[in-house]
Amino acid sequence: MRINKQHIADENKNSSENHKDGFDFLSHQLDKQDKDVNAILRKLADFQVAIPSWALGAGGTRFGRFSYFGEPSNLEQKIDDVGVLHALTKTAGAISLHIPWDIPQDYDTIKERAKINGLVFDAVNSNTFQDQKDAKESYRFGSLSNLNASAREQAIQHNIDVINIGEKLGSKSLTVWLADGANFAGQRNFQSSLIHAENSLKSIYSELPDDWKMFIEYKPYEPNFYSTVIQDWGTSFMLANACGEKAYTLVDLGHHLPNTNIEQIVSTLMLKGKLGGFHFNDSKYGDDDSTVGSVKPYALFLIFNELVYGMENNPQNPDLAWMIDASHNIKDPLEDLLQSLEAIQEAYAKALLVDQEELKAAQERNDVTLCQEIMQNAYRTDVRPLLAQARALSGGVINPLKSYRSLRIREGLIKERGMNSVATGL
Repeated sequence: MRINKQHIADENKNSSENHKDGFDFLSHQLDKQDKDVNAILRKLADFQVAIPSWALGAGGTRFGRFSYFGEPSNLEQKIDDVGVLHALTKTAGAISLHIPWDIPQDYDTIKERAKINGLVFDAVNSNTFQDQKDAKESYRFGSLSNLNASAREQAIQHNIDVINIGEKLGSKSLTVWLADGANFAGQRNFQSSLIHAENSLKSIYSELPDDWKMFIEYKPYEPNFYSTVIQDWGTSFMLANACGEKAYTLVDLGHHLPNTNIEQIVSTLMLKGKLGGFHFNDSKYGDDDSTVGSVKPYALFLIFNELVYGMENNPQNPDLAWMIDASHNIKDPLEDLLQSLEAIQEAYAKALLVDQEELKAAQERNDVTLCQEIMQNAYRTDVRPLLAQARALSGGVINPLKSYRSLRIREGLIKERGMNSVATGL
């Protein structure tokens, strides 16, 4: 289903009066605080978050899959679904492909489909955490860190193949998440595993085009529960430095032990110029992959405060790649993604309200109370009218979730695709 300008106009007409009242009130309040509302709106409009191709199907849980009907059964349909999200929000202007789940059959057709939907291709993602059909070697005991040289070579070649696919699409970055590790004490030699992983990553890096980046993602546990080879940001940082200047650490919000101070990690990596990308989700216990902002919205705001500070004060760090990495469990995936996009923009907008100069001055005076007040005053501001205004000015809808339902988009997708369609890669 395609959303046209008339759909947008009709939806906004129904919401414009209430929105105007809310925006005018908030704008007036922010003006009195010497906040540049127009500058904030421009930053919100420019902020784009990639949607991963695997997020558009009903992923269910780690123990079972529960279809939501009308799922995209091929890459073309996945692109169309991201197009729906972007048409409504104007903040989802990129799609990130997972290989081999979504290998294009006709690159020209796929690129044209993306162009029609106003999308570009973000990072391409490799898969060495599953054995693939007809593969010569198994990843049961590791991929890039496997003791078996043939298995390592297969994993290296897969990543090189992913780079080649990305080049044809116009992507400029490769994300490597390594599931390698051990489930039992004594199962693997830690140093041998790390040496193999580093050498494998260097081999992949050597095939990286000049204008590309490589993102090294870390995770403390799962699927291996005693150890993982790239278990934390420090290991990722070390490996990125070993590979070279085009290699960076990627932070996934769910890839941390409970109560980890993620905002401090973000700050450190940006200071060192090595934060490359960000995967958004939320969690209560671990890598829950829940809807962004559904559990820890204040933690997300604190992270964005460091991101905003770093984007202004750390020119040594490159522009960041933003992506949602959520598993939608039992919700409509598109509704879940709409909620996540809203939560990301909300945290970003609140962080933009923090007076960094005032905060720095309070910090230097050790005025702890004022520091807390500055942060919480920004967090407690209802910024949703700003988000709605930024969307409307960019050609999106004032209320994306409401419009998604009133336009009966899921019903339309079911009519087009049927009740039994299943997303690729799930």
